[in-house]
Amino acid sequence: MMTDPIADMLTRLRNAIIAGHKETVVEPASKFKMAILDVLKREGYIDGYEVEGEGIKRRLRVFIRYHKGQPVMRHIEKVSKPGRRVYVGVEEIPKVYNGLGIAILSTSKGVLSDREAKRLRVGGELIAKVY
Repeated sequence: MMTDPIADMLTRLRNAIIAGHKETVVEPASKFKMAILDVLKREGYIDGYEVEGEGIKRRLRVFIRYHKGQPVMRHIEKVSKPGRRVYVGVEEIPKVYNGLGIAILSTSKGVLSDREAKRLRVGGELIAKVY
C-alpha cells in the first residue's frame, strides 16, 4: 500500500533521470499528479506527458527533457509529507537554488509554481522544490 503517491511520482522521475531514461511511467494517474506535471512542463523541466489506459488503470507516461545530453531537471525533492505538511504564505515562499529553480505549491488557485503564486499573491502547501 502506497501512503504518499506524490513522493512515489517524484522518486520515479528522479530514478529515471539518474538512469538516463527519456521517459518513465507513473501509476496510477490522478488530477493532482497531472497538475504537478503541468507546472513542470510550463517551467520547461519535462517535455510533456500522456495519459494511457481507461478508468482505474490510467497511467501517465512522462517525457523527460534533456539539453545537450544532460537532464534539465537536476534535483527534485518533496517538501510537504503526509506526517508533516508545510504551508507558506506569499511572503514566505522560498527561493529555490537562488532563483534558478522552482517551488511547486498547492494553492486555492490550483497547483502553481512559486513565480505564479507570487504574481497571484497566494500562498499554500509547499509540495516540492525542483532545480
